[in-house]
Amino acid sequence: MGVVADGCSFRSDEIVIKSPNDKRLYRVIELHNGLCALLVHDPDIGDLEQETAHRDFEEEDDDEDDEDFDEDDDCEEDDDEQSEGEDDDKPVEANRKGSSSQTKKAAAAMCVGIGSFSDPVEAQGLAHFLEHMLFMGSTDFPDENEYDSYLSKHGGSSNAYTDFEHTCYHFEVKREFLKGALTRFSQFFVSPLVKMEAMEREVLAVDSEFNQVLQNDDCRLQQLQCHTSTPDHPFNRFSWGNKKSLLDAMEKGINLREQILKLYRNHYHGGLMKLVVIGGESLDLLESWVTELFGSVRKGPQVQPEFRVEGPIWKAGKLYRLEAVEDVHILNLKWTLPCLRQEYLKKSEDYLAHLLGHEGKGSLHSFLKAKGWSTFLSAGVGDEDMHRSSIAYIFGMSIHLTDSGLEKVFDIIGFVYQYLKLLHQVSPQKWIFKELQDIANMEFRFVEEQPQDDYAAELAENLLLYPMEHVICGDYVYKVWDEEMINNILGFFIPENMRIDIVTKSLNTTQDIQYEPWFGSRYTEEDILPSLVQLWRNPPEINVSLHLPLMNEFISCDFSLRVDDAHDDLPPVSSPICLIDEPLMKFWYKLDKTFKLPRVNTYFRINLKGGYCDVKSCLLTELFVSLLKDELNEIIYQASVAKLETSVSVLGDKLELKVYGFNDKLPVLLSKILAISKSFLPTKDRFTVIKENVERTLRNANMKPLSHSTYLRLQILCKIFYDVDEKLCILQDLFLADLKAFVPKLRSQLYIEGLCHGNLSEEEAIKISDIFKSNFSVEPLPVRMRHEEHVICLPAAANLVRDVNVKNQSETNSVFELYFQIEPEVGVESTKLKAMVDLFSEIVEEPLFNQLRTKEQLGYVVQCSPRVTYRIYGYCFCVQSSKYSPVYLQERVENFIKGLKEMLEGLDDESFGNYRSGLIARLLEKDPSLSCETNRFWSQIIDKRYIFDFSQKEAQELRNINKNDVINWYKTYLQESSLKCRRLAVRVWGCNTDMKEAETHADTVQVIKDLTTFKLSSDFYPSLC
Repeated sequence: MGVVADGCSFRSDEIVIKSPNDKRLYRVIELHNGLCALLVHDPDIGDLEQETAHRDFEEEDDDEDDEDFDEDDDCEEDDDEQSEGEDDDKPVEANRKGSSSQTKKAAAAMCVGIGSFSDPVEAQGLAHFLEHMLFMGSTDFPDENEYDSYLSKHGGSSNAYTDFEHTCYHFEVKREFLKGALTRFSQFFVSPLVKMEAMEREVLAVDSEFNQVLQNDDCRLQQLQCHTSTPDHPFNRFSWGNKKSLLDAMEKGINLREQILKLYRNHYHGGLMKLVVIGGESLDLLESWVTELFGSVRKGPQVQPEFRVEGPIWKAGKLYRLEAVEDVHILNLKWTLPCLRQEYLKKSEDYLAHLLGHEGKGSLHSFLKAKGWSTFLSAGVGDEDMHRSSIAYIFGMSIHLTDSGLEKVFDIIGFVYQYLKLLHQVSPQKWIFKELQDIANMEFRFVEEQPQDDYAAELAENLLLYPMEHVICGDYVYKVWDEEMINNILGFFIPENMRIDIVTKSLNTTQDIQYEPWFGSRYTEEDILPSLVQLWRNPPEINVSLHLPLMNEFISCDFSLRVDDAHDDLPPVSSPICLIDEPLMKFWYKLDKTFKLPRVNTYFRINLKGGYCDVKSCLLTELFVSLLKDELNEIIYQASVAKLETSVSVLGDKLELKVYGFNDKLPVLLSKILAISKSFLPTKDRFTVIKENVERTLRNANMKPLSHSTYLRLQILCKIFYDVDEKLCILQDLFLADLKAFVPKLRSQLYIEGLCHGNLSEEEAIKISDIFKSNFSVEPLPVRMRHEEHVICLPAAANLVRDVNVKNQSETNSVFELYFQIEPEVGVESTKLKAMVDLFSEIVEEPLFNQLRTKEQLGYVVQCSPRVTYRIYGYCFCVQSSKYSPVYLQERVENFIKGLKEMLEGLDDESFGNYRSGLIARLLEKDPSLSCETNRFWSQIIDKRYIFDFSQKEAQELRNINKNDVINWYKTYLQESSLKCRRLAVRVWGCNTDMKEAETHADTVQVIKDLTTFKLSSDFYPSLC
């Protein structure tokens, strides 16, 4: 450890503190240019040095094209509303062709210590624009899509995002091609081209990305908080950037390219760069690659940019009301704290977040819920740079209100200050800190692995935040109990240091309406009465219902591994076994021998009698499950603090219950959950609150055009599909008496299918099933009474279209989604068919993105993927655009599809082989965690396929598929001249388009105008799951 003479100025293999269960090796090096790199040897990736002595040479000759990427925006919500029965075919298992053992991908990430705070005032969004431009070619690799094309052909992917004080780039790739990917990646930070013609197109991509979040309430609130911050404060900016902010700068005579290069020259140097590389190669070889490839990065000092500010971020004594896009009432409170980065060993802010955000007995959440004022509460310092900047930490509290809660906002804030007064009075409690310390130590010791690129990005970020030794454990460590610091931080929770925002659909239009300039959001600014401030500063009393949480009974004590007690002479079992197969229950079990952690995942789906017979029963089932979750909340929250999680949801006539985490106290938690579930009946006051919440959820459904298009496709494809508007109408006439009469019938007959996977013995797993049997001594629900999913069988040569306007009348984004129905998953050929669909997607995805987004700039979202709808194979192309109409998008997508025959025929054998081997690697990729493996098993169970090695079987089929097979598949299912080409187009029309445009193109398609009539005249496939 210390100074070294070669390409590094510092090297250490011992400095990084890691979990005792972490098999990876870590080395920290610092190059002479100041760049700090963390090298990670992962033995599960495999050592290729001996296997492929000449791989590097072969990689360097593999010069292929590629395109841009998808950036994550911290504020942008992921579209996680994946529809029931949809399987996006996420990679689940990776290995080079011909290997029998599973391996993982390699990955890398670079974090640069510069973000939107460094934007020049005259060109806001420039740091984000620079992030985009680095993907658009370098001196050594001038093609704009070279980097992502290389990753795509070798089973990889990439991503990037810009925050306020850092920008992160990361990728993963099939293990053999790490050096080639790093070679291309390194040029981002050595010699990017930043071509003017690429800038002119890519500014449209930045603009399209901004338009994705234009109707997002979280992003609108963040921008309002930036807009209303003190002038000249680093917060007072527009970090996203869009066409206006960037092109306006050019119109004012600013040379945008020179500004980008200036930002790059000033900040993209070794002193501000933190690199992480994860590979199967030795640390010495990884180090040689990094010094070779990143040694040319410009030298610079390891000094973070400083942002000097004076005074508060926001004006005191103000309340802002922001008009919401969705039907919500959210109270947001924020207090400014000093920067606490150097105090991470104390976690004082997390101690306070634990208490203010608690949901157990005596908590603020429990109290406000009992009042009928709130349905959700969270508290703490967010993970984003805005909340954890070098300038200040921002402690936030978000309270989702009911209609009555909206009328009691000032009372609610009063109770927040009553709880804060309680914390002052009782003084900080060391036993609470000790609980958090024990839980964090437990989680760090037995941490589950993440996907490789996520882990690389996390470590790269942590290199900016923590000393080298704590790059892994910094987020977990509670080392120093500091009562004085907690009290000091509590001193900042005063009304004079509080910002209040209310996000609501119910904006008072009698107030003076103002407009935030970038999003166009309407808001009001009000003065808070001094008498209220005085009352909050020193509440006269503390409500007796408010108190500190009880000691947590769910914290694990036993971490012994059942695999240590198992018989090693027995052959290894790679799939779950069926322990119970009875009329009431089917129960699967697998002892974990791979990850060897004291964790277990128990998943159950419970068919409920008559839970999905009609719209009314569907709604009553959803109300019952929502009320059950509400009743269970205090128990499952306390368990979740101890890292024992619970998920309760409803899918059709099935209640899905998942209990997972540390196994020690899982049977205790499950017993409590089921004991309540078997006899629970709701009260009138909770029914009123939950019914209002369900109604609000239904009103907010389909506000996002992409979610809306998925909904419309499934509405057509599924035989039984209860419409949101129909549900809203029926809900108005449902009352507590209806639910009380319905629930006993719902619970009178059940069928349970479950999976227990992890650190439980077979005897313990059977005891888990016995907990169900003892709580539900009911008649089994026969197969004929369980809901079956039937998917429409589109007629030969079908060419169907469904046109709908966006639900949000201010939404400019349109969506065109083109679905091709393939075949049902039946017979011996079904695995080969799945392999064909996936290989086609592997080949087509990057050229589609390159053509329609990078070159034609149709919109930010351009994608294609297989769809498996209740085991009926399909394929989808989808584009979202704020600029073009669905008809134009359709023309461009269809033009691309028509050109695929020529593209596929022109694909050389080497490229085809790369795509195929990349997909095989993805299919055989090792599950990174117990949870990933459980989810893979569970998908086979709920689909009633029960082929637990399906990915291996598909990989085997792939080895026998050639280019002509893919071309013939394309001609059969996607070429319009084929009778087996069955198309369904869904077009969601944005507010700035006119659906009349569709009328001029209606002669060649069947427009679905009356969906009920269309379904009545249609055929449906037999139910497969």
